[in-house]
Amino acid sequence: MPMTITEKILAAHAGKEQVVPGELINARVDFVLGNDITAPVAIKEFEKIGVPDVFDRERVTLVPDHFTPNKDIKSAEQAMLVKQFSKKHNLANYFEVGRMGIEHCLLPEQGLVGPGDLVTGADSHTCTYGALGAFSTGVGSTDLAAAMALGETWLKVPESIKFEFAGVLKPWVGGKDLILYTIGDIGVDGALYQAMEFTGPAIENLSMDGRFTMCNMAIEAGGKNGIIAPDEITRTYVEGRCKRSYQFYQSDPDAKYDKVIHYDASRIEPQVAFPHLPENSRPVSEAGNVEIDQVVIGSCTNGRIEDLREAAKLLQGRKVHKNVRMVIFPGTQEIYLQALREGLIEIFVESGGAVSTPTCGPCLGGHMGILAKGERAVATTNRNFVGRMGHPESEVYLANPAVAAASAILGRIAGPGEVE
Repeated sequence: MPMTITEKILAAHAGKEQVVPGELINARVDFVLGNDITAPVAIKEFEKIGVPDVFDRERVTLVPDHFTPNKDIKSAEQAMLVKQFSKKHNLANYFEVGRMGIEHCLLPEQGLVGPGDLVTGADSHTCTYGALGAFSTGVGSTDLAAAMALGETWLKVPESIKFEFAGVLKPWVGGKDLILYTIGDIGVDGALYQAMEFTGPAIENLSMDGRFTMCNMAIEAGGKNGIIAPDEITRTYVEGRCKRSYQFYQSDPDAKYDKVIHYDASRIEPQVAFPHLPENSRPVSEAGNVEIDQVVIGSCTNGRIEDLREAAKLLQGRKVHKNVRMVIFPGTQEIYLQALREGLIEIFVESGGAVSTPTCGPCLGGHMGILAKGERAVATTNRNFVGRMGHPESEVYLANPAVAAASAILGRIAGPGEVE
């Protein structure tokens, strides 16, 4: 029976020759993760189970990245609980501040997740790792507790939607624009509990950083997972990096999909998602005159080295507008160091930007970038819900790093072509 890449990975981990959409399965997990917000709940539930230890100390990771560096006493206590659990169970992959990163940038970088894996994490953007050809999905804290104890999870096999992107991308268009365009087309529930499989020539020529961005935001369309079949670009990334063996899966040519959606990627411009949903996307050329107060460049969506290079290319020799504050969050310490070696940090600081240690802080309205009532921000993050970045009467506009940089310079939403 022909199967999609998602179905093949799930079948392999359920010990079955085949699975079909709608089927309930128990599946072996290769890796599980939690952070300083979700792990404390999971830890309490884990202790109720009564098992003496986690299923595998090498395959459970805890990353304090949301309210860290600790913003207040409560967040410090959350982080301490995570640290104590990691010490108690001698977890091989606990990442303290200063040696950490934003989890969905950090884990691929460290070679902890790879092609063919089944990964669950108590964070909705765990779907990021589908860029490697893995089945990766977010779960609740109680499911995280069970996975930490048993090394298994249960789920319903999702239907798959295939998104085929033809053509060559315009300048300054990347993975962020492709996924915002897609969400704008199908809506925030357009792929509800479905696998979003991204294919076509434009995807085959997309960098790993761009692929991570696309799969990261599958959840913003309601997707169970996002996934891209691994190829030579994937192989180049994982060889010498992955700490475990991995397997490349491909969809069968005659695999069954709920639907197949075709896009001409050569016609897609840089996108901006207006408040208060990622589906409110439009070309930056149609944004109008929207003055802004803040620009955020970073997050698990666009905090990788390619993103920082893109922003720096426009900011070099220019200044951030006098009415705008710009904060930049490299995704990991290694990305921070690479940006430092390449002179990108100097460009950001000289332009008038503030560069932070890796943290999720402003993305979820946690800290280090909160918006006041009436303020507007352009952000390379993944969500722009009401109150997402601060006051419920503030506004967040989602865009790629080039649009964010151009907007920082001009003090309004702007396309990169306006400052080149």
